[in-house]
Amino acid sequence: MRLIFAGTPVFAERALAALIAAGHEIALVLTRADQPAGRGQRLQASPVGQRAQAHGLPLFQPRTLRDPEAQARLAAVGADAMVVAAYGLILPAQVLRTPRLGCLNIHASLLPRWRGAAPIQRAIEAGDVETGITIMQMDEGLDTGPMLLARAIPIGAEESGGALHDRLAALGAELIVEALQRMEQGALHAQPQPDDGVTYATKIDKAESQLDWRLPAARLADRVRAFDPFPGTLLRLPGVAAPLKLWRARAVPGREDAPPGTVLVADADALVVACGAGALSLLELQKPGGRRLPVAEFLRGFPLAEGVRFALPEDA
Repeated sequence: MRLIFAGTPVFAERALAALIAAGHEIALVLTRADQPAGRGQRLQASPVGQRAQAHGLPLFQPRTLRDPEAQARLAAVGADAMVVAAYGLILPAQVLRTPRLGCLNIHASLLPRWRGAAPIQRAIEAGDVETGITIMQMDEGLDTGPMLLARAIPIGAEESGGALHDRLAALGAELIVEALQRMEQGALHAQPQPDDGVTYATKIDKAESQLDWRLPAARLADRVRAFDPFPGTLLRLPGVAAPLKLWRARAVPGREDAPPGTVLVADADALVVACGAGALSLLELQKPGGRRLPVAEFLRGFPLAEGVRFALPEDA
């Protein structure tokens, strides 16, 4: 097919690479503007932009798609379809109607669960045991369009947001190629999303990074792995300005008499903290300016004692 592709991060880049490999004609690639990156804060193209440049594909980086000139450029392509994956700009109705077969979105959840900006992290944070990819015909709503193709995968019991992202990116790339092939054959049929089971995956706010020890340990463990690698989770000690980062943790039995945030165990091999229900065994931590370390190695350079209490969010 003759395609327009719109996407920005690595998740989208995997799909673009698969479409190129499948032999589709990528007539135009849309991505967000170059962003400062690295120590020198030099402008750097997005992963999708870099892939497009490597293959000599026409690249378009509009600030908005509501501009008539931008819409005219898309219309001039004469695309069969537009594939969208984590693009970052709203597609107005005029753009949705432009390609002959409309706009297809690669969404990282099993719709209608986890519509919105952060479906991978929210699925893990909620303790979901499975998620997947939905190829959706886009409409003007927030991930409300009819479903064309979906495939589920299990979420590992200790799988991080980063690991799940990579698996879903690979699945999304595979599924969009399959969807377009079946669409060409007339073997793809849209199904409306059910009304039941709708949830929304709100954008991750950095304020969510600090753990609230009053929550159950199991919920905190899920948040820690959901927020790895971004934005990470923070631990604060009273009177210490810079927070520690927590990257891996596991829920374990606790003590009902210990105030939430209290260190219950701090020995050569373990660091266990009381929670609202149960306790959290901290497995991998990072001090300011340091690197991720297993808990035993971390404690050798940053000793903590039993009875020390980590701050609650309002104490910071």
